[in-house]
Amino acid sequence: MPRVVVDVMLKPEILDPQGQAVANALPRLGVNDVASVRIGRRIEIDFTGEPDLDRAREIADKLLANPVIEDFTVHLVSADEPADARS
Repeated sequence: MPRVVVDVMLKPEILDPQGQAVANALPRLGVNDVASVRIGRRIEIDFTGEPDLDRAREIADKLLANPVIEDFTVHLVSADEPADARS
């Protein structure tokens, strides 16, 4: 069964202190070729029937993301698809 995934990220112009903390820690791990890091979140929605992208966008806009400071994308993945795969 397909799953709807909502990815929420801070808008590019908004300071991301979590991302900065990770970026600052990377050189201590020997990673010196990363210019910046942004931290976001992934929300997976399983509908009881057919997945509804329009409904998922409405949910994301009203509940999952703060549209003043965050952007979001909505896409379908299969329920058995690995967490790092994209459609």
